[in-house]
Amino acid sequence: MRLPNVKTLAALALAAFSFAIPAQADPLAKDMFGAMRLPAATKPAVYGSYSKGCFEGGIAIAADGPTWQAMRLSRNRRWGHPEMIALLERFSRDAVKDGWPGLLLGDISQPRGGPMTSGHASHQLGLDADVWFLPMPNRRLSYEEREKMDFVSLLKKNSLYVDDRKWTPAHAALLKRAASYPNVERVLVHPGIKKKLCDTVTGDRSWLRKVRPIWGHDSHFHIRIGCPAGSPGCKRQ
Repeated sequence: MRLPNVKTLAALALAAFSFAIPAQADPLAKDMFGAMRLPAATKPAVYGSYSKGCFEGGIAIAADGPTWQAMRLSRNRRWGHPEMIALLERFSRDAVKDGWPGLLLGDISQPRGGPMTSGHASHQLGLDADVWFLPMPNRRLSYEEREKMDFVSLLKKNSLYVDDRKWTPAHAALLKRAASYPNVERVLVHPGIKKKLCDTVTGDRSWLRKVRPIWGHDSHFHIRIGCPAGSPGCKRQ
């Protein structure tokens, strides 16, 4: 079967969202993008918006790096625009220098972006990435462990507030580091975590403006970078 090229996929993705909110993308578009196992081998470019688009020329972050490990490998969602992958690698190195043991990386994007068959409404441009709040262990996790390891919420049970037994200054430092890069436009966390930061951060607080509250981000946080150079079709945040 001949696979559609990226421009056909882009048109399909945009059409799928013309009369629907992102969570209600056309199943055909989800299936077609989800079936792509590899990126389009072209110059990197982004089309559309974070919740309504796709990209080409993406690369995958290595499953294992010196300062990171990728999780849920079976999803095939560790693809991103080269600028996103470079940012994650740099972030992981800087986080280790700050005292964080290393990053556990969640979903970035599918090989050609677009809507997913499950989960995210965004992550469609290769410019979004999830990072677990769990520090990387001092050993390489097995494939099975990466598939089955549980998320750990930083909230109190049945509460919207952070559990102080789980929260550490290192978590705040990790989020500050994520927000420090000029091309990072958003760091998304649960509202309870945003409140914790607002209540406790002292000194320079300017980076907090990048940290935005959103539900469902109590066991991981979400990094979003801006539209990269060479992508006039990318819609800004």
